[in-house]
Amino acid sequence: MLMFGVILASSGLLLMIERGILAQVGPPPLHPPAGPSRRDGRDSTAELELEVLRDTRNRTIRALCGQRSMPRSIWELPPGQRRTVLRHLLVSDKYRFLYCYVPKVACSNWKRVLKVLDGALESVDVKGKMDHMRDLVFLGDMKPEEISYRLKHYYKFIFVRNPMERLLSAYRNKFGEIKEYQQKYGVEIVRRYRKNGGNSAGDDVSFSEFLQYLLDEDVERMNEHWMPIYNLCQPCAVKYDFIGSYERLHADANHVLEHIQSPSFVRFPERQAWYKPVTAETLHYYLCNTPRRLIRELLPKYILDFSLFAYPLPNITSEFCRQ
Repeated sequence: MLMFGVILASSGLLLMIERGILAQVGPPPLHPPAGPSRRDGRDSTAELELEVLRDTRNRTIRALCGQRSMPRSIWELPPGQRRTVLRHLLVSDKYRFLYCYVPKVACSNWKRVLKVLDGALESVDVKGKMDHMRDLVFLGDMKPEEISYRLKHYYKFIFVRNPMERLLSAYRNKFGEIKEYQQKYGVEIVRRYRKNGGNSAGDDVSFSEFLQYLLDEDVERMNEHWMPIYNLCQPCAVKYDFIGSYERLHADANHVLEHIQSPSFVRFPERQAWYKPVTAETLHYYLCNTPRRLIRELLPKYILDFSLFAYPLPNITSEFCRQ
């Protein structure tokens, strides 16, 4: 029933997909570039554009989440969906906030910040591999009454990213660099979608094969690195006080740190030197070299991430791809 309501709520965009209208849909100013942080004084034009973006998001979320079939709280979610969101809500009792982490949206750096705030880490600049479980408090490990209290009284925030850019980032990182993912997912993907692919080590998965795998995968069973943000964080069941953008990462992170009144020495980490960002040109290249049918058929699975968080649908028209 919940999924039926989700589909109905986003029927306008789904209709556009069915008609093949995949050019960018441009609600007014989407994800304006970050200006100076508030401590330095913000540019008034950028600030106005940001307010328009947030208003667009808030109106869309209210409209969709106001549908009768949509969940009003996490307790109305099916058990599997409730476990997923509770497993992704990190808790700071000291600063009274909940953060829903989304893989491939700077969640490793946010986890560093949480560990510093709780005294488990000396600095966000400490080198070494991030332990994604140790010294972190998950809402799902608490009792129902403790969960309800924090959901009602704590400041709740989430950071989002362009869905296709997030998928490309996950693809390049997991299948280009992480052997565990190559063996666990890559080998099976190549075997399933490539003729005579049985000898692959899983390190040569094409982007098209990855998207075909996502198309055939049940959303609720997806790995968290490519599960839709809607399913990870359930923005209808959890009323987030702030939705930050990957495109304005540091400015929005500063906004959160100011709101929770974090110590002045705590700052959001800079991007790691080894990180390979997904540029607009890189995304353009991958999308335009992927069969349009695949993208068109995959979009409904991520349509709520596009519509709720005010991201344009990918432009894969012939004219655009010739540029």
